[in-house]
Amino acid sequence: MSSAVLFVCTANICRSPMAEGALRGMLARSRSGIDIASVGTHDYHVGMPAFPEAVGAAKRRGYDITRHVARQITAGDLDRYDLILAMDKFNIASLRAVTPTRHKGKLELLLEYGEEYRGREIPDPYGKAEADFDRTLDMIEDGCRGLLKLLVR
Repeated sequence: MSSAVLFVCTANICRSPMAEGALRGMLARSRSGIDIASVGTHDYHVGMPAFPEAVGAAKRRGYDITRHVARQITAGDLDRYDLILAMDKFNIASLRAVTPTRHKGKLELLLEYGEEYRGREIPDPYGKAEADFDRTLDMIEDGCRGLLKLLVR
């Protein structure tokens, strides 16, 4: 399957960094060499670290996203990554608006790979309670576990 996976949310400080951290953690033992990154569709928090509650939720599951720095998607990302996985339909719509036709087939929702939450959107926990970040990470992990089955065959 893909050798380069890009996770996308709105500002790249909560959901997509958690997804990047989760997949990195899941792949750590496989030595797969898969390129993993995350970006935002908007420039709201470019240059900022992951949101503290996202860092905390990730840490509780054993994922380290403390070095994350938010950035916005670029045209180069569309060329570089084989699979571009969005957290919700708003992210997909934002991506479709900037993605050339030749790359539109790369765009999917992360939870298309999930089992428990298959086909759902991952809600943005920004500004919400710790439990919301944990639930968001539950959904992210579900999608990443399904993706992992395809990535490391």
